[in-house]
Amino acid sequence: MTPAAAAASSSGPSSFTLAKPASSGPNSVWACGRTKHAARARMAVVRAEAVDTSISPRVSALRPSKTMAITDQATALRQAGVPVIGLAAGEPDFDTPRAIAEAGMNAIKDGYTRENGISYLPDQVLVSNGAKQYITQAVLAVCSPGDEVLIPAPYWVSYPEMASVADATPVILPTNISENFLLRPELLAKKINEKSRLLILCSPSNPTGSVYPKEFLEKIADIVKKHPRLLVLSDEIYEHIIYQSAKHTSFASLPGMWERTLTVNGFSKAFAMTGWRLGYLAAPIHFVAACGKIQSQFTSGASSISQKAGLAALNLGYAGGEAVSTMVKAFQERRDYLVKNFQELPGVKISEPQGAFYLFIDFSAYYGSEVEGFGTIKNSESLCIFLLEKAQVALVPGDAFGDDKCIRISYAASLTTLQTAMAKIKEAVALLKPYVAA
Repeated sequence: MTPAAAAASSSGPSSFTLAKPASSGPNSVWACGRTKHAARARMAVVRAEAVDTSISPRVSALRPSKTMAITDQATALRQAGVPVIGLAAGEPDFDTPRAIAEAGMNAIKDGYTRENGISYLPDQVLVSNGAKQYITQAVLAVCSPGDEVLIPAPYWVSYPEMASVADATPVILPTNISENFLLRPELLAKKINEKSRLLILCSPSNPTGSVYPKEFLEKIADIVKKHPRLLVLSDEIYEHIIYQSAKHTSFASLPGMWERTLTVNGFSKAFAMTGWRLGYLAAPIHFVAACGKIQSQFTSGASSISQKAGLAALNLGYAGGEAVSTMVKAFQERRDYLVKNFQELPGVKISEPQGAFYLFIDFSAYYGSEVEGFGTIKNSESLCIFLLEKAQVALVPGDAFGDDKCIRISYAASLTTLQTAMAKIKEAVALLKPYVAA
């Protein structure tokens, strides 16, 4: 790993701002020795006073991310000496490509290009500290209290909570593993009403890896056209991580959809730039202006170093060029290995992902199993806890994504790591018995 990549992956470009202040005289923060006792006295006074620790009821109602909760629990076990294999978080294990890291550090690259059939003027694009920030800002910008946000399940864990932050109501649209977790257009048509404001689509999908074919999206677009108030947020963060014959289609590229689509993308996944925190929104200018107003009061602009690195990434070539192609080939090899091995487990159902780097596997056949020294496998959460304790492998319960039958496995880890994890999972699952209908 280059020094630039190491800096980016450890704490992100924001770490470069933590330099010594220009002023280092006796009145600066560095001259803290002479004020140490006075500071302690002030702290003692503050602690003696009553402190209002309340927060907004809106924030209090939010549920913590189970992805982060499982990851934190796994980290705690590692620190205690337990050799846990982490396959919960979706963070690529590759180094940031050298060309990106060097451009970020030297801030010399410039340019902007897209290859997905849509175009925008500069004032129709807004850059932020990651795609996650823009999904939140977009929901806040277009949704009012009482509006409904339509979310196909399984969904990324944050979508429903983002809707709640905007005082909107998340309306979950279930899908089936037998249909590759794709939203049925007829179900969408039935759920739309006068309160429907936003439909969130994610293709390739987190957590399922499903990719919507163009003809499928066209059917959805035909339904959306009939409802003037309904907008679409298209989360395309995994667009370059796509396998075999599958093809990515940007929803805004479909006839009549550009005007009502807010497209969100970023660099964390395809370019292995999670620590650089860089994402962007592309949409009609009135939506971008609204999101820009929110951002101006929260984070302002994204790191200029990260933006230069992002420009370098976009200039690597079509779909990220050779650097991204190499990573995608590795992801596909890992996917193929895991699909083959999980198919060997009785009762397990799999929809082979066509993109991203996740498997969303139906393990519900094992619910109800009694394990000596552990108890009953009741649901996806107890199954993940069982695998964490018995196999030392961290996975994410499917209920966090709106489908309790399944668990999510991230294969953003080396093949060797996955092979070790698979052996441990098989050993643990051997203690369970799949349910067999009478």
